[in-house]
Amino acid sequence: MRGEVRGQSSFSLVQPAQRVPQGHPIRRIKALADAQLKELSPVFDAMYSGTGRPGIPPEALLKACLLIALYSVRSERQFCERLEYDLLFRFFLDMSLDEPSFDASSFAKNKQRLLKADVARRFFEGVVGQAKGQGLMSSEHFTVDGTLIEAWAGVKSFKKKGD
Repeated sequence: MRGEVRGQSSFSLVQPAQRVPQGHPIRRIKALADAQLKELSPVFDAMYSGTGRPGIPPEALLKACLLIALYSVRSERQFCERLEYDLLFRFFLDMSLDEPSFDASSFAKNKQRLLKADVARRFFEGVVGQAKGQGLMSSEHFTVDGTLIEAWAGVKSFKKKGD
């Protein structure tokens, strides 16, 4: 029997976490990232003022950078666009379906603050260290744009030419 095309409902009680399969590797990576971010929380407290207009949480920025690397997203603008519709990304960032995506220019500007503070390197090293410690790393082929991670982790190691 032929099924019928139904229109989309305007109300749903489904959360992004319900759409990501229980066995999906992103769930384990999320747990590692969340544990590392909890450890870095005092660093974030020292970096940010208690007054002023709230920005994108540093936890979300770092987790977004991890998604960009894992899924080879080419730019912050493309990531912010994809965040509008990608349930896996929203799950990873603990965002609800009705929460707006990040503004690409604010995302890029706020990300630079974390890179300059050396917190991104500590985050990535911590996540990789946990994965190794739990035996989650393998020799299986898995492609990630490692140049992004290296650039974020080593932003303070840049030197002028001729030095």
